[in-house]
Amino acid sequence: MIEENIEITDCPDEKRDTAPREEEGAPTFEEREAMQLENIVRSGAVISRRKGFTIHTLTIIGQIEGHYQTTEGQKSTKYEHLIPMLVAAENSEAIDGLLIILNTMGGDVEAGLAISELIAGMKTPTVSLVLGGGHSIGVPLAVSADRSFIVPSATMTLHPVRTNGLVLGVYQSFTYFHKMQERIVRFIADHSSISGQRLQELMLKTDQIPTDMGSVIEGEQAVKEGLIDRVGGIHEALEELEALIRQNKTQ
Repeated sequence: MIEENIEITDCPDEKRDTAPREEEGAPTFEEREAMQLENIVRSGAVISRRKGFTIHTLTIIGQIEGHYQTTEGQKSTKYEHLIPMLVAAENSEAIDGLLIILNTMGGDVEAGLAISELIAGMKTPTVSLVLGGGHSIGVPLAVSADRSFIVPSATMTLHPVRTNGLVLGVYQSFTYFHKMQERIVRFIADHSSISGQRLQELMLKTDQIPTDMGSVIEGEQAVKEGLIDRVGGIHEALEELEALIRQNKTQ
């Protein structure tokens, strides 16, 4: 962080120098702007100042990429990038709050759940905002924050755990999927106002999706079901994050 040095003189007739001066060897304003832009392009993350608070904005878009890379041409969010950024935000005294922007189709279940657990365990105030979609494993990511928001036009898809490729038709395979489903349902229910029973009902519905089972719910319905806290956009999400930061500082 660049310190601002202000020269103060006791002489009333002498004009005071109030212009911030760069430390020797520190990056210039233009260099900092270039690094900020590069960080946005590379990782989708940006750190900004708002009303005296430093807010780290993190984007989770496309498919959550876990142990295997997604196919070429698909937008993806890599968990090996997100985890270090979340740890850095939690460990930094300069970061006051974290804003998480979601527009994801889901992806790797274990990676998504791991990131969700990491966000839920942070002491740094967190707010999530669902734009476009927060589908599949994106649901635990949305509810993992201290407060969650969704825009009216966004949708969230709730469905059971499933996989692509070869599956051994043995009892252990079904047990594995059942236990994974239980972990996801328990996490969502623990971090939102929806009950586990109601969540299971929405996941197992068969009258909405022609080629699958589950439910697709829009912004206002997600709030009515207790899945998301409030309907709102970027302004409401930032206002709520500022309130959480103030509350955190007083404590």
